[in-house]
Amino acid sequence: MTASPYRPRTRLVTHDVTNQPPPLVGYNAYTTDPALIEAVAREGGEWGSDRLRAYGAIAGDELIEIGFEANENPPQFKPFDRYGHRIDEVEFHPAYHRSMQLAKEHGLHGLTWTADRAGAQVVRSALVYQHNQMEAGTMCPITMTHAAVPALRHAPDLAARWLPGILANEYDPSSRPAADKRGLTIGMGMTEKQGGSDVRSNTTQAIAAGDGVHHVTGHKWFFSAPMCDAFLVLAQEADFGLSCFLLPRWRRDGQRNTLAIQRLKDKLGDRSNASSEVEFVEAEAYRVGEPGRGVATIIEMVSQTRLDCMLGSAGLMRQALIQAIHHCRYRKAFGTHLIDAPLMQHVLADMALESEAAMALSMRLAHAFESTQDHERRLARVATPVGKYLICKAAPPLVNEAQECLGGAGYVEESMLARLFRQSPLNSIWEGSGNVQCLDMLRALARSPDSLDALASELERARGRHPAYDRHCDELDARLRDRPTDPVAARRLAEAIARGLQAAILLTGQTPWVGEAFCSARLTGDRGLAYGTVAAPLDYPALIERAFPADG
Repeated sequence: MTASPYRPRTRLVTHDVTNQPPPLVGYNAYTTDPALIEAVAREGGEWGSDRLRAYGAIAGDELIEIGFEANENPPQFKPFDRYGHRIDEVEFHPAYHRSMQLAKEHGLHGLTWTADRAGAQVVRSALVYQHNQMEAGTMCPITMTHAAVPALRHAPDLAARWLPGILANEYDPSSRPAADKRGLTIGMGMTEKQGGSDVRSNTTQAIAAGDGVHHVTGHKWFFSAPMCDAFLVLAQEADFGLSCFLLPRWRRDGQRNTLAIQRLKDKLGDRSNASSEVEFVEAEAYRVGEPGRGVATIIEMVSQTRLDCMLGSAGLMRQALIQAIHHCRYRKAFGTHLIDAPLMQHVLADMALESEAAMALSMRLAHAFESTQDHERRLARVATPVGKYLICKAAPPLVNEAQECLGGAGYVEESMLARLFRQSPLNSIWEGSGNVQCLDMLRALARSPDSLDALASELERARGRHPAYDRHCDELDARLRDRPTDPVAARRLAEAIARGLQAAILLTGQTPWVGEAFCSARLTGDRGLAYGTVAAPLDYPALIERAFPADG
């Protein structure tokens, strides 16, 4: 999507078209992101630089174009063929398929599990971060396909049959049995109408039918990516309780499974991707994990998808930020370029700090997720819910601020920012809302005292590097000393923990002055509601240049 040499007319009958920025296309999303390059190296993924650079060129060019096309042409539900046969198909625009193909060919669905070297999840997370900036909808099936792997490993026989297709770097959109396809994708259905996040109230039933098969009857209120090849679902088993099942789209005899799509969701964002409501009538399924241990089985998948929620929101924030910086570098108002206006510099620099901190914490957790060390596992237990809470909450106001930097141009559908804004609330809802995350944090602190020790150790690494950080840690220590249980205070505590972790990562990183600026801007308490209200003096031009170098 590099800029066309055949330019449109700029001299019109009534006026000349001037003072408009060129389209932000044909750039490399990796090489123009110094903070991401540092984070990848810091977390052990530097060996993937060539892979990330290659995908950065795709993300900053082709993926932008097909992202617009896929979202302008949303999926269409086809319940019947022309003869009246029930087919339950969903048709997608070619741009959606191309986006899926790029993601699978470059390993966004499986690199964590196939690279077989330290830093694999870090590299994969950096790829996901780039993809989300341009086309977030296709990341839904990619995320679930990636996250299903640890859950399926609880059923070795199923894993042996399904993982080769799941991990294959090929995208096969054809509608046919899994055994006849080159590559597979996995979806998910957990929530029901009466319960939502309270999955233990699910009413869908599973009855053993012999030879390892169960018949599942019931419904799912949110059934993500209904054209996937199989789905992890939760259903009640008599005498056991809630169990986890793999429910394919096709039965063993080659017939369509009795999975009836009721309708596609008409969503605020995530337009390129299909979400649905479904009913099952004795649908064939296979238990994954122990009977009655459905939540425990699925929790590893949920943890992985929560990490992708963080990466997704961080990616949206990144793209919104650089759209704003790019606009301000070219646009003049009141006799000066916007990028040189002091108040605009303050706003952009403040946004840049938020964006980098979100990415840094997400990449730190990617490292923790793949580690076998006890400290890393324990840290991930408490840092995942607080990270998802804060980063996903931070996305909508930052994207909205970026729209304001562009003015009316940021509020129309021709701008990417309108789509980013519609997309921005999604990750705070998917895989557990803010309250669910904060209650999960309280459970981790109460039931996993080792996680509290890991958190304290992680924060201790940055002690003595900034007075505001030391005060923040002292106050946090006092709040954590008695193992907090008050749900009313949980949101404030989650934010305090997440801010402390972000500050520690930036203070001990390759560019500690960014961490010092973050502490001044976020840990002193002297900041207003909106961006651009930090009282502490910051090096605004340096933060903006770091966020998106002018010569990139």
